[in-house]
Amino acid sequence: MIRTLFFLLVIVSTLNAQSYVPSGERPPAFPREFRGAWVATVYNIDWPSRQGLSASTQKSELLALLNKAQQLNLNAIIFQVRPNADALYQSRLEPWSHWLTGTMGKSPGYDPLQYCIEQAHARGIEVHAWFNPFRALPNKSLPTSSNHVSRTHPQHTKTYKNYKWLNPADSFTQKRALAVIMDVVNRYDIDGVHIDDYFYPYPTLVGGRPSPDFPDGKSSAQRRAYVDGFVKDMYRSIKSKKPWVRVGISPFGIWRPGVPSGIEAGIDAYEHLCADSRKWLKNGWCDYLSPQLYWRISPRKQSYTALLTWWRQQGTRPVWPGIATARIQSSDDPGRPASEIVNQVKLSRSVGRNWAGALHWSMKSLMQNRGGISSSLEKGLYSVPALVPPMTWISKKAPSAPKIAAKSSGGNTSVSIGRVSGVQRYAVQARYGKSWSSVAVTAQASITLKGRPDAIAVTAVDRYGNASGPSVLGIQR
Repeated sequence: MIRTLFFLLVIVSTLNAQSYVPSGERPPAFPREFRGAWVATVYNIDWPSRQGLSASTQKSELLALLNKAQQLNLNAIIFQVRPNADALYQSRLEPWSHWLTGTMGKSPGYDPLQYCIEQAHARGIEVHAWFNPFRALPNKSLPTSSNHVSRTHPQHTKTYKNYKWLNPADSFTQKRALAVIMDVVNRYDIDGVHIDDYFYPYPTLVGGRPSPDFPDGKSSAQRRAYVDGFVKDMYRSIKSKKPWVRVGISPFGIWRPGVPSGIEAGIDAYEHLCADSRKWLKNGWCDYLSPQLYWRISPRKQSYTALLTWWRQQGTRPVWPGIATARIQSSDDPGRPASEIVNQVKLSRSVGRNWAGALHWSMKSLMQNRGGISSSLEKGLYSVPALVPPMTWISKKAPSAPKIAAKSSGGNTSVSIGRVSGVQRYAVQARYGKSWSSVAVTAQASITLKGRPDAIAVTAVDRYGNASGPSVLGIQR
């Protein structure tokens, strides 16, 4: 009786099992779109939720952020690692950030950047390390450690309003910022380097002029030259060491008031922040530009659509706008609905030229599902995963296709993926009946699919975003 039952189980298992063999079928191209979110550590905006949490609690909070990013099919996070001449990673150059422990220089007991990279990569998500190159302290009265630059090199800092600022006109400042960035590029497996809009500090304007002026005795044109030099050197240095590391810049969203016609702004980023961001885009000193287009689609005076259209006409590199998801139902923009952000993401796919993409400010608003925005994106525009667009201006060489095997048993199908040199991510597609679905972007050597697909395709994607031809399997008939 027992032998009879055993043989029956074997027969049923064999009937349920399904083998796959190579197929000449070609799936549609996997979707391409940059889907990012900023994770700000300054003021504990996004992470950690407050200073002084245990290492295990900090890790748990970071995993929650990354799990939400994976659930929403985001493919990049912009992780702030140097808010103000400090470090959210193990550094020999600068002290541990007080945003972690509450005390500058005190170790949190682990390396947040390394942990973030490991966990994000395991989920198929890129990590772009976000640096503030010139801001020394957000508050001049903040207690500092003995090795903070404001104490070791006070002659290179300036007090401006409530800030301590490293003087961009000093060669020391530029060398220091570049050394910090390159230290991370050299030692960590990051996918990108990102800097934001803080070049010279935002001034208070009186009669259209800064009051007071930044205390360096320089003209705006001289200051722009210093910032230009830093941006150019940063890009060249990163590319000479690891050319696959993307360089992203997120400037103030309006290059100059009146550009394009009808656009208004109190701040002139070109004149007051000394940031000629259009020049950086035109000259190819970044791999993507994310102007902070935090305004609504209308009215015209700061129209998201008008600004995005103009920016995408200024160069050939991708312009992935920063969008203010955090302003949904906020005091900054009373009454802003989630549909405003949904429509802005749609426009980022259709306006102008170049690859689609957008960055959300910030991850916290997606975690909160503010106004239902996360639910809307998950069910709609972000319902399937997408690959980060390729950097064809750096490399066009496609990797080899992966070797794959698959077998169905019970209600699932297991897919094994052979590693390809120089490849960190694999795009997985499946066909159920006549329709192909984009299933996942994974860094794992195996993945389990629901049900029994009629065909499976896996594409290898290198660090530049170049894709191999797909390896395709079909059910053995």
